[in-house]
Amino acid sequence: MTTQTAANARSPEPDSGFVMAFQPIVDFERREIFAHEALVRGTSGEGAIEVLSRVSPRHRFAFHEACRIKAIESASALGMQTRLSLNVWPNDITERIDCFHTAMDTARRCNFPVHRLMFEIAECEHVADLPALAAAFRAHKAYGFTSAIDDFGAAYAGFELLAGFQPDLVKIDMGLVRNIHTDPVRLSIVKGFVGTCAELDIRLVAEGVESSEEVHALQALGVGLFQGFLFAKPAVAMLPPVAWDAA
Repeated sequence: MTTQTAANARSPEPDSGFVMAFQPIVDFERREIFAHEALVRGTSGEGAIEVLSRVSPRHRFAFHEACRIKAIESASALGMQTRLSLNVWPNDITERIDCFHTAMDTARRCNFPVHRLMFEIAECEHVADLPALAAAFRAHKAYGFTSAIDDFGAAYAGFELLAGFQPDLVKIDMGLVRNIHTDPVRLSIVKGFVGTCAELDIRLVAEGVESSEEVHALQALGVGLFQGFLFAKPAVAMLPPVAWDAA
């Protein structure tokens, strides 16, 4: 990473103050934490959408880099022993692969194992060059980090993306998860998707779980990893305890 890139990564717009929160992704059956997702928050408690809305397009990449740097530094300081999930925008990867190099350099500097890094492709924009995205992940796969598609079933995270890029994990959007135990259509859709991912050797994470009924319905379909308020809410500058008995 060049000196200029490093400076930009550490110096987003002065009015875009932020902190990092962490939310666990759990393997419910094993009672283990699979990963912690890093989520940006404002210094006054603002959510990610509000924080990101304050960042101008020309500072976007630098701000995302700064978030990933702070997340790794915080994870190391907190003694995180699980994977650390970092959000990446797909076109940031295809246009500039600095995000991989910056994260790996930061992990080494902080003595955080590179193989515990996990990169989630956000569903926030259409992928301009899908083959380039897949090639970028393949080129860096040797470093051992985990890849994921976030919010599958919402916005741009759909079957076209999955057809062009097969990650280690896919996170099922909460729109499909919510009240799935009472909705035969959602059950049927997710059941079919579980079979597809099993054939592709892709693990599934159910996002936004809020009830034990949702967890058990998804478990019965073959989903093994969960993330949501039922188990733990995101916590700033700490690793929140998991409410294992909630489900």
